[in-house]
Amino acid sequence: ATDKVSVGNRVKVYDETFEEEVEYTIVGSSEANPMEFKISDESPVGKALMGKKVGDVVTIESPNGNYDIKIVSIK
Repeated sequence: ATDKVSVGNRVKVYDETFEEEVEYTIVGSSEANPMEFKISDESPVGKALMGKKVGDVVTIESPNGNYDIKIVSIK
């Protein structure tokens, strides 16, 4: 496990709004595929997660309003 989120990591987060866990893989923008939960480090979620640690709660800004996700694990 690594202590901070960076490109290439799989990050499991808990979405407090939808009360579900989601695992994202942080990739470069050319590899991004939201349907496969591969998100770019330049996307709103990816950008918010970069450099954060397990246990951090991150606020994601979206067109439908802001929401919080909590980092559960980083691989």
